[in-house]
Amino acid sequence: MTALAEQIRRILPVALTGTVQKIVGLTVSVAGFPAPLGSVCSISRENGDPIRAEVIGFHNEETLILPYGDLTGIRRGHLVKLTQSAPGIRAGERLLGRVLDGHGRFLDQLPPPPLPHRVELFATPVSPLRRPRIDSPIGTGIRVIDALLTCGKGQRLGIFAGSGVGKSVLLGQIARHSTADVNVVVLVGERGREVREFLEKNLGPEGLARSVVVVATSDEPALTRLRAAYVGTAIAEYFRDQGRDVLLMMDSVTRFALAQREIGLAAGEPPTTRGYPPSVFSLLPRLLERSGKTDLGSITGLYTVLVESDDANEPVSDAVRGILDGHIMLSRRLANQAHWPAIDVLSSVSRTMPDVVSAEQCQHADRLKQLLAAYQESQDLIDIGAYQTGSNRLVDTAIAMRTEVLNFVRQGMTEHIDLPAAIAELARLNRLSEQIPHKPAP
Repeated sequence: MTALAEQIRRILPVALTGTVQKIVGLTVSVAGFPAPLGSVCSISRENGDPIRAEVIGFHNEETLILPYGDLTGIRRGHLVKLTQSAPGIRAGERLLGRVLDGHGRFLDQLPPPPLPHRVELFATPVSPLRRPRIDSPIGTGIRVIDALLTCGKGQRLGIFAGSGVGKSVLLGQIARHSTADVNVVVLVGERGREVREFLEKNLGPEGLARSVVVVATSDEPALTRLRAAYVGTAIAEYFRDQGRDVLLMMDSVTRFALAQREIGLAAGEPPTTRGYPPSVFSLLPRLLERSGKTDLGSITGLYTVLVESDDANEPVSDAVRGILDGHIMLSRRLANQAHWPAIDVLSSVSRTMPDVVSAEQCQHADRLKQLLAAYQESQDLIDIGAYQTGSNRLVDTAIAMRTEVLNFVRQGMTEHIDLPAAIAELARLNRLSEQIPHKPAP
């Protein structure tokens, strides 16, 4: 009852109004409108329906708002009215299998179902002392991840990739075959053409049936793209609080950051690191920290990061990598070789893997990584025929096991491997590598 009373106390009267003073770019300055940051309001105009907008900042005595649509038809003196001071959306079990926009409205042209619960968009992350330790794995259906980069329930993992190296396909495979109870897929700034392709081809009916998809395409306003990330996270928190293990997949965090850059610059923030204002780097941890494990359930977060010019050290990638519990690097070099999924195992890490798998699996994974590293370091000599067999036992084993290792780390788009099978296959490879005889160099 105390929490409900606190929510009621925070809700402002919706009769609060103001008037348009000026418009600079996409930002509207409103006088006499002391609405809190993040509030939703409506702007009347000469012709047509009012335009919805959101409070993004303050300047002197004026409130700065950014619209969700086109400002055509608005003039000085038009009325601005508060419509929602505590942003939230409706949630319920019947969200499964549905596609929503960045405001929580249904896009799939099916009748809206009754949703009995309301969830807050900008909830605070769970207290660190209320987070149990991550101690059990979650299966993704991807052999190389489950065996070598095992993900735990409640872990936050980044998928770092340039454009066109297969991250959407990888997300679709995981959504179809993961052992999570519920998937929440958030597409932020996605191309409009690719949304239906992702739903029908990558996700498929099987994946969609146990998923909620939130979409904000690249042509939509920055506020809508930003809001989509919060809508998806709030829905994931609802299912987590129902005792479910939720897999939250967001594509991509980079476009979330770009949307906040537009908003921050429009509000008058100074650009700092490569044009990003400070608010971007304060919002990222507040969004990403909302995933995790609680006493009720868990949210396992898979966040894709679009690496600009394949530079993994650009500002957003660097900031996100420092917040998350591990990263999976997709390699353009491997993608160009038709190596799918194009996961660079040696550049990837899961920080919770030692806590969720056996010591034996860790040893087997380390052994396979050593074989991959040994072959990679000597590949130039091997390719030109200059390597002499017997010079290095590890390299000899890597050459002998090359076909088996490649078959292990590659996986077809329609191929599904469960977690125990991936671990058993890893153990078989390890035993096979130990049986290869060593021949000293002549």
